[in-house]
Amino acid sequence: MDDLAGATPGTDPVPDVRTLDDGSTWVVVHDLADLPREAERHGLGADACAVLRLKVPDRRAASADHPVRAHVDRTTDGTLVVTAPTLSYDEATRQVSTGALVLVVGASVVLTAESGRADVMGRTAARLVNGPRVPDEGVLQVLAAALLALVATAGDVEVELGDAVVATESEVFAAVPSGDPVQRIYDLKREIAEARRALGPVASVLPELVADAADSPDGSRTQHWLRRVQSTADRVDDHLDGHDRLLGDMLSAHLSRVSVQQNEDMRKISAWAAIAAVPTLVAGIYGMNFHHMPELSWTYGYPVALLGMGAVCWWLHRLFRRSGWL
Repeated sequence: MDDLAGATPGTDPVPDVRTLDDGSTWVVVHDLADLPREAERHGLGADACAVLRLKVPDRRAASADHPVRAHVDRTTDGTLVVTAPTLSYDEATRQVSTGALVLVVGASVVLTAESGRADVMGRTAARLVNGPRVPDEGVLQVLAAALLALVATAGDVEVELGDAVVATESEVFAAVPSGDPVQRIYDLKREIAEARRALGPVASVLPELVADAADSPDGSRTQHWLRRVQSTADRVDDHLDGHDRLLGDMLSAHLSRVSVQQNEDMRKISAWAAIAAVPTLVAGIYGMNFHHMPELSWTYGYPVALLGMGAVCWWLHRLFRRSGWL
């Protein structure tokens, strides 16, 4: 099993077949479309092959435009088919990408296939080879490692999104903002929503697996790690919800800050308009050029009018400064 630790899904068209410690078989299929054929080749029942043909997404469907819905199917011969979306995060573009993970668990064979950039199967192989001991045996050992790697990958995406939220928070509350952070906030809220849409159904189908494990004779050990997977998925979803609420609070604070700044600008504009109204009024009256107007023939009328307008403007400017409008 050691050479599987460095395998990357999708790099080799030939499935990797490995024998587990108890003699059961693990088949890593590199294309989701090959799952029905490989299931038939390794002796899984017709019901399992039919489920794979009907419900397993192809590479085109496993994308952000066609998100994969998590679901669990158990056939009449006891084969378990688990389909779950995967998450990955591109730090350069700050975008969340989704893929698909499919696990087909039979009595003595387990088939796994993945699409997307999350590399859950690579982490699964690394965990089985070099990681802490997986709390189950045989084919359930692969199922446990894969689901634990799935939620661990989602946890990594949540941490990356949390770092992006912290960086956005620093920008929003900076003394001198570098730009308008509204679009960045909306982009992060969209990526968080995409991550929650992918993770939410996973958490909702895990109780089905827990219930199935409770009905099996040796299900206590399986129940233990399934509850661990479920608690991790719930915790990641709670953290994502917290990030989303924080972004909403940041948006409200930013809009309030913009509103206050706009009010200050309007007060300044109003104050300067009031100051400008005084000379405009006086000049407008004397500019009418009527023959009979006071002080038209007075020698000092022009300079007195200028001084009077200047004095009133100075007094209004001081008044507005004291009141905080300027």
